[in-house]
Amino acid sequence: MNQSNLRQQVQNFVAEWFNRKKIRTIWRWLKFSVNRILPHVSATRIAKLHQELTSDSRWGVDYLLCTVASCLIASFGLLSNSAAVIIGAMIVAPLMLPLRGLAFSACEADLRLFNKSILSLVGATLISLVLSWFIAVVVALPDVGSEIVARTEPTLIDLGIAISAGLISGFGKVRSGISETLAGTAIAVALMPPLCVVGISLAGGLYAYATGAFLLYVTNLLGITLACMVAFILSGYTKATKALGWASVTTAFLVIPLGASFFQLIQQQEIEKEINRQLANETITVGQDVEAVKVGIIWTQSPPLINVTMQTDKEITSRQVSLVRDYISSKMNRDFELIFYIVPVRRITREEAEMFIPPDSSNIFENFDQDTNFIIPQGERGSRFNVDN
Repeated sequence: MNQSNLRQQVQNFVAEWFNRKKIRTIWRWLKFSVNRILPHVSATRIAKLHQELTSDSRWGVDYLLCTVASCLIASFGLLSNSAAVIIGAMIVAPLMLPLRGLAFSACEADLRLFNKSILSLVGATLISLVLSWFIAVVVALPDVGSEIVARTEPTLIDLGIAISAGLISGFGKVRSGISETLAGTAIAVALMPPLCVVGISLAGGLYAYATGAFLLYVTNLLGITLACMVAFILSGYTKATKALGWASVTTAFLVIPLGASFFQLIQQQEIEKEINRQLANETITVGQDVEAVKVGIIWTQSPPLINVTMQTDKEITSRQVSLVRDYISSKMNRDFELIFYIVPVRRITREEAEMFIPPDSSNIFENFDQDTNFIIPQGERGSRFNVDN
């Protein structure tokens, strides 16, 4: 071995050792800084939090009643496509309570609290699935509304909402300055409705919808649990353990399907914008004198269905619809179905409007008979008109 190779090996060893030492130094500095920033919580406060979470995670009559009530409200709200009713179910839903117990028990390695939380979550999940499925079978609606469809395509945005809401819920439990009611309401938004969508979709044989809604439910569960763990750690009530790492890795696996759905959503929006532009501006389609064009695409159908609503004074034929469909399919390099909804437009100029002179209606209400709901001509007030006459 020559001297240059030996020198190079020594330099590499020193550089590697220095880098490792530097990394350890940085880690120690970060750990020291975090410990200085994090509040020191007394054992009494930690024990009190543990007692409260144990009580919240317990399976009991109150928890069961709230679960059934929120499931009923959410199911009927989804079937009636009423956002206001669904919001009521969000407020009543108790699923957030055992989630916080699950997060704390995972960090503390408390097997007893962990089992209680899992039992409450699994029990509420099964009851909600069966109950929502039964309601959907009894009601047997022929179609699903937009509130159901909106919860079948989760994206990264939903994961961000779950994590943000989980942080608020965790801090709301340990900090008196944050309203716990507000936190519970914000979290419940994302739990019971998608779970009921799973049951409703299974009842209707819509397995793709059921899969998407269940993915949203799991995303919310993992995102909320991870965020609550972080909130408890930052508040000084527990320490970061391997459980936090496992929760982070498990949640990270959801990035793959959620990211795919997110980019697919962006792509679909771009396609809708392009189709809207072509319909409004391209002469080969319906011309440039269209007042308004609204495009909606149902991507769950195969091929996707384009619903076009427009205002125009032109007459659209089925032949023209077929040509427009072929034109869009060739431009987008994929097949589409197309339906036009035409709102007729009548243009009236000032000269045309002046040709119509309305009669004098200054005394029209003076001749209104409140008993018969008819306008009686002048000179005939007091007379009666009925079927026998």
